[in-house]
Amino acid sequence: MKYPAGPAPVLPDRFAGRPVISPTCTGGACAGCGDLCPSGALQPQMIEGKASLRIDTGKCLFCRACENACPNAAVKFSGEYRLAAASREDLLVGSGSEAFAPALVERARKVFGRSLKLRQVSAGGCNACEADCNVLGTPAWDMGRFGISFVASPRHADALLITGPVTANMRLALLKTYQALAEPRIVIAVGACAISGGAYAGHDEVCGGASEVVPVDLFIPGCPPHPLTILDGLLRLIGRGDLA
Repeated sequence: MKYPAGPAPVLPDRFAGRPVISPTCTGGACAGCGDLCPSGALQPQMIEGKASLRIDTGKCLFCRACENACPNAAVKFSGEYRLAAASREDLLVGSGSEAFAPALVERARKVFGRSLKLRQVSAGGCNACEADCNVLGTPAWDMGRFGISFVASPRHADALLITGPVTANMRLALLKTYQALAEPRIVIAVGACAISGGAYAGHDEVCGGASEVVPVDLFIPGCPPHPLTILDGLLRLIGRGDLA
């Protein structure tokens, strides 16, 4: 694989990337798409006095229910795999939003630009995000060529990669793992569950995402995120990806 020096791998037709909201969007008044969203990712907004919608990709399950319901084709999921962002606010995508959001964390570039060791914690995940993270260690993706790898102990890690909605039973374990990492440390939330609680948001037994327990530096949306989306986020975090 030549990526990122060469073109990105071809993604399947069913891949749902960064959503695009058309200026013709009426704010859900035409088809009630907001009521169809299983995770409450669609939010109303006003643009120059006109009702429209924006999608919180940190909550979005990329199920395409809104796209399929829209009679005006005003909501579409593109093939843009660059979904990661360093700011939670940058996960809100509306009409006129940039093609993709910044993911660079300057202190990560300075300290971990050539080597980034990750400790992964599944905080109640379903194993989908975990599987796509694991794929990055296979010969096809080989994230080790960038100096990025998973390690067995938080004592050896630079960053904490979290999946799952953070269940009540995993809250203390996650907090102790975070505290075991030496400074400076980076926290990465992978998947809708780790960012916002995903489909489990609001349940009594989940904390509503990693940021409710520890500070998060990078958000990688998806349910689950494609391995290319995860790798892109990690590379842009440390200043080695497409920063255009």
